[in-house]
Amino acid sequence: MKITVFGASGGVGREVVRQALDAGHEVTAVVRDPARLPVPAHERLRVATVADVTDPEAALSVIDGQDAVVSALGAASNKQARTTPVAGPALSAITSAMDRAGVRRLSVVSAAPVGPLPEGEGFLTRAVVYPLLRRLLRDVYADLAAMETVVAASGTEWTVIRPPRLQDKPHTGGYRRAIGANVPGGSVIPRADVADALLTALTDPACTCRAVGVAS
Repeated sequence: MKITVFGASGGVGREVVRQALDAGHEVTAVVRDPARLPVPAHERLRVATVADVTDPEAALSVIDGQDAVVSALGAASNKQARTTPVAGPALSAITSAMDRAGVRRLSVVSAAPVGPLPEGEGFLTRAVVYPLLRRLLRDVYADLAAMETVVAASGTEWTVIRPPRLQDKPHTGGYRRAIGANVPGGSVIPRADVADALLTALTDPACTCRAVGVAS
């Protein structure tokens, strides 16, 4: 499969690139600064510099001819997201470019607090953790919610992956997954397992046009 990865130099994105190459895929890694991509040169890796991921023409240049797109783009910081959101405008440009290029399969990373509270979640999470996060990071989550709205309204075969707090730990492959929901008691997950979920969703029909909660 030929896969374009946006946000390839970030914590999740670099793991997507590594795992996709290990699985035999051809990868176009989209970055602002190639020097920030800590992945060795590879015969199936193309590094593409795109200064503005909200530009549909720039997005088209790295999507045309591909089989699938993975977005590991996060939201801007809470302060920046208030005035200059990133995730929503970027996915608007990316989905527009995918439509023009005839590329259908898309998986994107969001965040667990954008989704619903899991059934049976404990009192502390329901009454304290989620409300506090949603208040402190309201602009970040507003950007991600806008992104999810754009993705769901697109003509793509999309999957939204919603992880909780991310950790820099090794890939386990043993994470839990909840289709159309968040994972009960899920508070953390390695970035490498989020990358696994993003790639797995590309070929799993059960994830098509669904939001999927993941957690360790």
